[in-house]
Amino acid sequence: MLLNIGSFENKAMAEYLTKYPKTISFFDGLKGVVNIEKSSNVEQLHVVVKKNVSELFQMFLQEGFSKVKFEHKQPFQIGNGLSLKLKKPWEMHVRLVELKKELVAIHAEVEISRDYLQHLFGQRTPVIYEIENMLKKYEIEYKVWNNRIKKYVHTVFDNYRIKLVTPNLPVFAWKPMLFVIGTVASMYLWKYLDTIF
Repeated sequence: MLLNIGSFENKAMAEYLTKYPKTISFFDGLKGVVNIEKSSNVEQLHVVVKKNVSELFQMFLQEGFSKVKFEHKQPFQIGNGLSLKLKKPWEMHVRLVELKKELVAIHAEVEISRDYLQHLFGQRTPVIYEIENMLKKYEIEYKVWNNRIKKYVHTVFDNYRIKLVTPNLPVFAWKPMLFVIGTVASMYLWKYLDTIF
């Protein structure tokens, strides 16, 4: 199944393609399907590690992530989130969340970069295999937790194929817009002050 999240395509920018678990089983033999939520998004699975938080932050920083300054924090989130720039206009946003004593859940999603206005209302999707690849690279043991069923995933039988499509309208970088707005406002202010003195 291909979940086409977004309905338009801008050829000048890259779409984001990924896979996400669909049919899974748990350690007790129970089988299940990862839900698709109303927003055409797959439910969040949690990558769980028993690792020192500072070591995890260090791993992500070594992989090119940087700390996020402004974000909507999740309940039990540890510190600031991290983001990694992908092909324009995408970025991966990672949060570390305290699950239980000594267990940290990694929540990751791909979304339009916070450098653009469309970040506020653009499509996003949770990702899991990208995080698994990093943990394997650093030889960090992990498990995948399904919070809805309250069980660890044992086997993934098949995957959703997910395609995030760039917005139809070009993405607008908000930082240069602030400069332009500030410059225009300064010119009008100068013109106004010049007329009253």
